[in-house]
Amino acid sequence: MDVQTLFINLPHPLTSVQLRLSADTPLADLPIPSLQNTYLRTPSSGPLSPRTTLASLRHASNPSHPITLDVCARILGGKGGFGSQLRAAGGRMSSGKATNVDSCRDLSGRRLGTIKEAQRQAELLESAPALRAQTLAAEKAKLEAIERSLGISAPGEGEGSSSSVKRLAEVDLEELARKKHKFDDNQFLEESREINDNVRSAVAAGLLKKKKKPKTDAVVAGKEKEKDKVEQAKAKDKAKMPPPPTVIKAAPLAATAA
Repeated sequence: MDVQTLFINLPHPLTSVQLRLSADTPLADLPIPSLQNTYLRTPSSGPLSPRTTLASLRHASNPSHPITLDVCARILGGKGGFGSQLRAAGGRMSSGKATNVDSCRDLSGRRLGTIKEAQRQAELLESAPALRAQTLAAEKAKLEAIERSLGISAPGEGEGSSSSVKRLAEVDLEELARKKHKFDDNQFLEESREINDNVRSAVAAGLLKKKKKPKTDAVVAGKEKEKDKVEQAKAKDKAKMPPPPTVIKAAPLAATAA
């Protein structure tokens, strides 16, 4: 009779079992504890049928090699849809990640935020002439629009244009003064408001300093008065003290005997 050595790994806390059975024994006849919702499998295969024999599980290169079987518990499946839940949760997690990496450093030790700021400053310096020219062009266009609305043109610009355009010398300044014009220079208004605020703050700071100065002078004067009083009290105490007693020295004996 062909005998096959078999190792069966039972679930924890049960220990492994070693058996020697006939090679024609099916898995359903193995003398192991009957466990519900379990199945047998080898380390390299899936679930095995109970009608599978030990001879069919032998190694092709070494038939006498022991066979190892694992007793695994069956896990009931769900209704599905778990993958879609994982994808949705992953999308929420990825959307909440922080994208600001300015505090990180590169291989040379510099912060990425500092590098970005330096690049931005360099771009601003490169585009400064173009921005200045654009600002001047906008101011010139604004001035020309104001002159056109008032019917004023610089000398030499009125030739070939409509009759409504006048020269500066032909403009009646009194008539322009009587007209009502709307002033809408927002930049000038903001600058004037800022200047007024600065003047007010400077005046308020000066008044506060002026108010604080008499207080300090009064404190100094009070300290000097207290010092004078202390000195006067010391002088009076010294005047009230009696003079020290005078000590009369005795003449030597030799002189008295003479």
